[in-house]
Order: sequence, then C-alpha cells, then structure tokens
Amino acid sequence: MSLRRACGLVLGLACAAPDAASALELEGPVTQGGLIVGRAEPGARVALDGRAVRIAPDGRFLIGFGRDHGPRARVTVTAPDGRATHHTLAVAKRRYDIQRIEGLPPKLVTPDPETLRRIEDERAQIRAARAIESPELLLGLRFAWPATGPISGVFGSQRVLNGEPRSPHLGLDIAAPEGAPVRADAAGRVALAHEDMVLTGKTLLLDHGHGLTTSYIHLSEILVRAGETVAQGGAIGRVGKTGRTTAAHLHWGVHLFDVALDPTLLVSGSADAARAETKN
Repeated sequence: MSLRRACGLVLGLACAAPDAASALELEGPVTQGGLIVGRAEPGARVALDGRAVRIAPDGRFLIGFGRDHGPRARVTVTAPDGRATHHTLAVAKRRYDIQRIEGLPPKLVTPDPETLRRIEDERAQIRAARAIESPELLLGLRFAWPATGPISGVFGSQRVLNGEPRSPHLGLDIAAPEGAPVRADAAGRVALAHEDMVLTGKTLLLDHGHGLTTSYIHLSEILVRAGETVAQGGAIGRVGKTGRTTAAHLHWGVHLFDVALDPTLLVSGSADAARAETKN
C-alpha cells in the first residue's frame, strides 16, 4: 500500500507533500507488537524515531513496534539527492491479559546464585544472536505457522509465577503433543541452536536478515545446526517441554533486534487451521 493511498485510512499517517522524495510503501499493522515491511526509493536512507534502519538495495526495510510503544512513530526517508521527508504513524494501543501459573519448582521461580549466573550467560547468547544484522533479507511477505494446535499463551500477557509477577510474555505458545513437528516460519539461517538452557530448554533461533529473528523454545529435539540455511516450512525441531514449563508446547517468538513482536500479526488464520493446510 502506498503512503499516499494509506493516509488517514489504514495506517493513520500524517502525510508529506506528494513528491518523489516521499515515495514510501508500508505493509503491516501499525500497532504495538506489529512488524512493517516497507519499501522506499532504492538508494534512500530510512530512520525510525531517529534510529537508522538497514535498507536493501531494492529499497525494502523492516520496522517494528514493541509491546509498549508510544502512540506515535516517525519515519524519516532521505532520498538519494539528500531531500528528507518525515511521516508520522499513529501506533494503535493494545490491551494485554494476565496469566497465573502455579506449581513450578521454586528453584526456577527464584533461582539460586549459580543458576542465576547460568541464566544470565544464556540470555547473553540469545541477545548476541538477536543482534546479528545480516545484509540479506531472506523472508518474503508471508509467514507460516511453525506448529499446529490451540493457543495456550498470547503475546504481551503478563505471567504471575507461583504468585510472583514476572516480565510480560513476549511470544506465542502453541499447545501440541511432545514430538510434534516444528517447521520454519520463513526462510532463514540458524543463528543459535542450544541443547540445554535453564529457562528455555532446547532453544533455536533463526536469522531472517536485517535484524529479524524468530525463536523456537522448549523443544524436545533440534533438527538443524548453527549456520545452516532452512527454507520456509522446513523441519527444524520437535515440540517438547524442556526448560521452565509445565506442559509440552512450542513458544514461538519474533524479534526485530531487541524489540519483541507479536507472531500472530505475521500469519493469517489460526494454528488449528494450519493443521488442515499442512495436510493438503
């Protein structure tokens, strides 16, 4: 959708003058947790809220809005001739659920110092994988469900573990039997494949380029290796209940660098519906 066509309608944009320098296309929901695939004039520069955004040779780029992003975002496009235009986006605010989980082992809710050190080391590994800024943008415009089954945990909800509030849930949980297949939601390269993390168990991250990664957590088995390239729909693991969890499920996460995004906004239909689609 072009910027000029979208003004005041779907995206809630404040428009710049309709000249070549303001040519901009944005596709995706402008909401907390949303991912936008944009396209500007090849050779242009793009910034979101003053921060430079990597842009592909064909003009494609990615921007995302975190769980608690404010009501406005500013996209600046600087044309190859140096002319800059500013586009203001109205970012929709969302409501989030509260989930309570009881019965977890106390050492995982309040870990001992040694376990805390290990958790921090593992978090550093995940942060390093999410900081990768591959120049090649591997994904298309469509994502696929990585597993099928009922949704048991939603993006943005806050969890209370054994009565103690924790950080918001920044992914999507898909309930599925242990051993059920997990497939790549989009083409990518394996940025991290860890067999035993304290909180997330067998943990896999795919790098899709330009800082976009997807994570697959609590797996019972990882079927790919670090550095391997996978196609959309390729088998990458199996559902499990490793790490801190009470039942078999897939935790599916999407990040643009350190900004967590809502996976449900990237796919159409339900995870249950994807089951029938996969079989056909």
